[in-house]
Amino acid sequence: MNRRSFSLIAVLASMVSFMLAGHSFVFADEHEPSFQADRSIYVLELDGAIGPATAEYVDQKFSLARSNNVSLIIIRMDTPGGLDTSMREIIQDILASPIPVATFVSPQGARAASAGTYILYASHIAAMSPGTNLGAATPVQLQGPPTSLPGPDANPMLDQDEEAESDAAQKGGDAMTAKAINDAAAYIESLANLRGRNAEWAVSAVREAASLPAEKAVEMNVVDLMADNIPDLIRLLDGRDVDIGDISVTLDIKNQPVVMQEPSWRTELLEVITDPNIALILMMVGVYGLILEFYNPGAIFPGLVGSISLLLALYALNVLPVNYAGLALMLLGMGLIVAEAFVPSFGILGLGGGVAFLLGATLLFDMDAPGFELSMPLLMATAVIGGGLMLLFMTMAVRAFRRPIAAGEESAEGTEVTIVEWSGDQGIVDYQGEHWKAVGAQDCAPGQSVIIAGRNGLTLMISLK
Repeated sequence: MNRRSFSLIAVLASMVSFMLAGHSFVFADEHEPSFQADRSIYVLELDGAIGPATAEYVDQKFSLARSNNVSLIIIRMDTPGGLDTSMREIIQDILASPIPVATFVSPQGARAASAGTYILYASHIAAMSPGTNLGAATPVQLQGPPTSLPGPDANPMLDQDEEAESDAAQKGGDAMTAKAINDAAAYIESLANLRGRNAEWAVSAVREAASLPAEKAVEMNVVDLMADNIPDLIRLLDGRDVDIGDISVTLDIKNQPVVMQEPSWRTELLEVITDPNIALILMMVGVYGLILEFYNPGAIFPGLVGSISLLLALYALNVLPVNYAGLALMLLGMGLIVAEAFVPSFGILGLGGGVAFLLGATLLFDMDAPGFELSMPLLMATAVIGGGLMLLFMTMAVRAFRRPIAAGEESAEGTEVTIVEWSGDQGIVDYQGEHWKAVGAQDCAPGQSVIIAGRNGLTLMISLK
């Protein structure tokens, strides 16, 4: 790779790194004012799996709401769940918010499953549309066999650590999974007690993966109310008392403007690249882009695309929980594949690198959260594409090995040349448009075609055809 290509890659890499350099840079939408004199209601859209991009989006909009003196924050939610770490970040923002937060499961057919149930319980106001549901809040663990959950007769007020660990030991589960369930149950129970909601059902949502429709949720004091849509929710909340820490606040939100807070382009970009499947694709593009650049130095484009893709993939790995054994296997695989470009082994190193990379990709993401599963068809496609490329490289190497030598002393052997001058057993021959000194049989004559049998320095040895 020449100096110019290195410079281009370095500049673009710096730009990407600056763009994705953590949470200290906040990019507000251009249409958002820095200050609003009139009170308003912010509506945040939490649609889909909860991940790092979602947590950053909520944090940014909460900060903006505080600076703009907002009366109420409504989180309209429809989620299958997501990552525990991102969920806890969102809950911390809600608990620390000086502004009332109403989480609204909407529209009809939406759900607040898994992590969404915790967020609903943490909110100052919990509301649902008819035809929605919540629950199934059992944490998912990939380390060790899953623990069998206690039955409906289990008493959540007993010593939960002893009960769950004993049950796990008897039924073949592992204590780590039981402790994760205990931690989740205690967490949601504390949120229920904080907001005065049904703590017993909250624990059953964790331990038994229980779910509830909206009507039952209101009846059992799991959520506060039902509303058809956001205007109906605002109408029902107007004049309602809400506890913000030790202070009781009466909502006066009638006729206040509703401001929809759409995710910024940066949030949408982060949401895409933090998908484990996209991260894997970016890593593959990065690896093969660099390989092509190494095979053809100075091509620039493959190295440029590969470098950017690899940086984006590494950022995704930085914010997602990963299995370090899988990451080590992937790095080993990448090293072997790159080594194939410098130490030709007729595909052996490349094939071994491809297998290591595939195994590492399978183990890489140490999670099975809803919306963050690694697609098996994608893994198979990756294996097929990788195997096909390695087969192509091996075929090219074999063909190059069998191809006649085109340079050096050996390339002259077997070549037909014409005698220009000849006397005795030596003379001059025409070889590739040049006159060369030659030695051979005494019965050679000018104009005769002969074959080069070898070469000694600058003298060709010829033989008759």
